[in-house]
Amino acid sequence: MRITVITLMALLVVGCSTAGPFVTSISSDGRGNLIVDKAHVEFNSFVGTISTKDATSSTINLGVK
Repeated sequence: MRITVITLMALLVVGCSTAGPFVTSISSDGRGNLIVDKAHVEFNSFVGTISTKDATSSTINLGVK
């Protein structure tokens, strides 16, 4: 019984992993600036899915005219 509970608790802990923030997209706004999108990436090993959360967007001025 005790080993079963410990095993179930361990499986719950290793089910998901979160990494980040990672750059998910870089694009130009057409005016000499870069738009950089970042998000935390989560991998669910039980279902085999990758999802993103807490996405942010930043603009970087390259000084190009």
